[in-house]
Amino acid sequence: MSASHSVSSYWKNRARRHTMLMGYLFVAPMALYVLIVHFIPIASSLYLSFTDYNILTAPKWVGVANYVKLLFRDDLFRRAMRNTAQYALEVLPLNIAISLALALLVNRATRGIVIFRTLFYLPVVTSIIAVSMIWLWLYEPRSGLINLILGKLGVGPVNWLGSPALALHSLVLMRVWRGVGWNMVIYLAGLQGIPQYLYEAAEIDGASGLGKFRYITWPMLKPVTYYIIVMGLISTFQTFGEVYAMTGGGPLDSTTTVAFLVYQRAFQYFEMGEASAVAFLLFGVILVLSLVNIRYFQTRLD
Repeated sequence: MSASHSVSSYWKNRARRHTMLMGYLFVAPMALYVLIVHFIPIASSLYLSFTDYNILTAPKWVGVANYVKLLFRDDLFRRAMRNTAQYALEVLPLNIAISLALALLVNRATRGIVIFRTLFYLPVVTSIIAVSMIWLWLYEPRSGLINLILGKLGVGPVNWLGSPALALHSLVLMRVWRGVGWNMVIYLAGLQGIPQYLYEAAEIDGASGLGKFRYITWPMLKPVTYYIIVMGLISTFQTFGEVYAMTGGGPLDSTTTVAFLVYQRAFQYFEMGEASAVAFLLFGVILVLSLVNIRYFQTRLD
């Protein structure tokens, strides 16, 4: 009995080790990819954020000097942070309101409704550069479609991207147009997950359409809304493509975001150390905002 049990345990342990080895072998390529493509660059960037490095010379260790300069002496960094925060605070409410309205509109079993869902979602899968080129034409001061329409109404022309007072708001409008389709799909999934018997019970009690939305639809969609807010904050604080393609951070730095400032410091001025420090400060801001929002929303949901 004892010898037989020992032999059985030996083969079980051997089979277990073989299974674990095969598992490690299957995971190894992706682990190697993550190490090379993500962890090593992040660690290198973290090191560079504590150095003075301009590509042409070897990195020189300066400690926290880059962070101190950015936080206390760099007016452009503070301006970029304000622009990014304003951009996020304008985009998120508009995106949520419009995407929810669209989700309510297409949440019905009507012939051809799939076509409308696809049309609303189409901008999401379109390249940001392609979308930016379209909106550059729409915003063109003399021959752009928007100014042509305003001209027919006796208004304009308006220099949408050339005015420091309007440029950031113009980017907000484009971002909302491009992003509502994504959130519409998420809201649509949430709407279709609401039990139908709740609406039937509300109708028996004489609830109006507005009452059903207020007491059933909106409360049931709160988890979805919280998810959209958290993901929207992360996304908007990393805004780069439309700024790069449409305004280049101008006019007068009115559209310079923190992500664009990283590009500007790194690839225009070759201040790699400061660019890395800006990137990690942005990471810190996004992390703090995400944790605060997640904590707040968890308490509200509980």
